[in-house]
Amino acid sequence: MKKEKIIFMGTPPIARTMLERLTEADYDVVLVVTQPDRKSGRKQLLTMSAVKEYALSKGLSLFQPEDIKSDHAKIMETDADLIVTCAYGQFVPEQVLTHPRFGAVNLHASLLPKLRGGAPVHKAIINGDAETGMSMMRMVRRMDAGAVMAQCHVPISETDTAGTLFDKLAVAGGDLLIEQLPSLFDGSAVFVEQDESQATFAYTITPQEERIDLSRPLSQVYDQARGLIPFPIGHVLHEGKKVKLHQVRKKAADHDLPAGTCAGLIDDGFAIAVEGGYLLVDEIQLEGKKRTDARSFYNGVGKQWLHTRFDR
Repeated sequence: MKKEKIIFMGTPPIARTMLERLTEADYDVVLVVTQPDRKSGRKQLLTMSAVKEYALSKGLSLFQPEDIKSDHAKIMETDADLIVTCAYGQFVPEQVLTHPRFGAVNLHASLLPKLRGGAPVHKAIINGDAETGMSMMRMVRRMDAGAVMAQCHVPISETDTAGTLFDKLAVAGGDLLIEQLPSLFDGSAVFVEQDESQATFAYTITPQEERIDLSRPLSQVYDQARGLIPFPIGHVLHEGKKVKLHQVRKKAADHDLPAGTCAGLIDDGFAIAVEGGYLLVDEIQLEGKKRTDARSFYNGVGKQWLHTRFDR
């Protein structure tokens, strides 16, 4: 016999993992709500969300409102015990959140009240945090401000990128969701209000934040670069042209080069001098070109750039 009826709302791969876990645990997912298909990539092809792909593969009922504030009748017509959301991407109106008898809960990828907002995974790495986590909370109208019922901690390694951290958080969040749902349904869950004085924010990455600041110390430059991998991908400028950094390492070292100097190949990476050492770029992409490995880049354009500096 199926368990409680759930409306699931989410869009990216981390949300897909939550939906997978719900169906695997035999909850009755009566409706899946996800963002409309969007154009993406260089060819601007119409692409469905990761959540939609999974929902279609399982034959789940699907709803993709352009604006859920004005288009939510399908949700209100659906009998459900609970709404579960994870990175849905739109503000959900109050009448929707209170529609099921158990209301709505959200899985957010930070240790709330830290890093509320749309880019908590990227910002945790960019900030140089040693750990982050998943929070399961009551959904309210204010962004990520609901009372928290459970959290789990996830360490951030020195080699994590946003991509690898998303993968870790997806597993941890799925475990948290399945562990905690029974207490929600039997009434034993305890919700604790967030301490507003401790709140910090992780707003969506801006185009300005995608440009790597080479004037900062090595650890901060490295954290910014890896925090933008595999999307949206950080870049530097060379004579006004974008140079995307797809894979990076860091190497502490003494040198007397000005920050941003192209220092050639070091440990098989294309080296950019910064305060305290070198940012080593293993995969690089020139504007309008395909991404390439460091040695191929150096044997081509890279040698000509030796001792030049990236734009400041």
